[in-house]
Amino acid sequence: MSKRSTGRGATGQGKEAAGPAKATGGGPGKGARGAGTSGKGPAGPTKPGGPPRKVTGSARKAAARRRREQRRRAVVAVVVAAAVVVGVVVAVVSTRKPAAAGYDRVTTFGGLSRNHTTAAVRYAQTPPVGGDHNPVWQNCGYYDQPLRNENAVHSLEHGAVWITYQPDLPKDQVDGLAALARGRTFVLVSPYKGLPAPVVASAWGVQEWFHTANDPALNGFVAKYRRGPQTPEPGATCTNGTGTPK
Repeated sequence: MSKRSTGRGATGQGKEAAGPAKATGGGPGKGARGAGTSGKGPAGPTKPGGPPRKVTGSARKAAARRRREQRRRAVVAVVVAAAVVVGVVVAVVSTRKPAAAGYDRVTTFGGLSRNHTTAAVRYAQTPPVGGDHNPVWQNCGYYDQPLRNENAVHSLEHGAVWITYQPDLPKDQVDGLAALARGRTFVLVSPYKGLPAPVVASAWGVQEWFHTANDPALNGFVAKYRRGPQTPEPGATCTNGTGTPK
């Protein structure tokens, strides 16, 4: 009796021992197969070297909009920068003082307008070398009183040389200038208050200062610019206008 009980127990234990081993071997195997058939689940990230993902139409449109916006911003930036540069240049030019003549050199001035007006004109130079002027020119010759700028400028347009002098210039020098005006046509001589030099010679668009009326360069200026190549209206007259020379 005791031997049979012992034998069955051993056999039972052997079956029980075998059972867990079988279960252990089957469980992982089925789990592995389950993991291998997971293709039906959600897709994982694209593997390196795999085919590129397709770009949808909405994504392409969004990219195109971004490119257009970038180009628009670039154009706006260029336009704004250009406007700033132009503004700076205009500001610099507008704050510059008008060019001035000087001693021992002839200064040239450009961009002079030639409109007729009966109103007073503000000129950039003293005395003026051109610009808008009165419709009536000043008769050439010597005057012992100041002249209106607007009439004298019209004479410059006709080819005259306008010699102006400070009112306190010595009399002998004034007499020499008067003789110069009386001895040549298209020469206008007059005193001028606030003159930047004792004597100033002007023609259309050109000017030179002199320390004295006896400077030989003054005669050279008159010879070169009296009815010279700078004259806007060659052949026009310097008589039959306004004023009576001395």
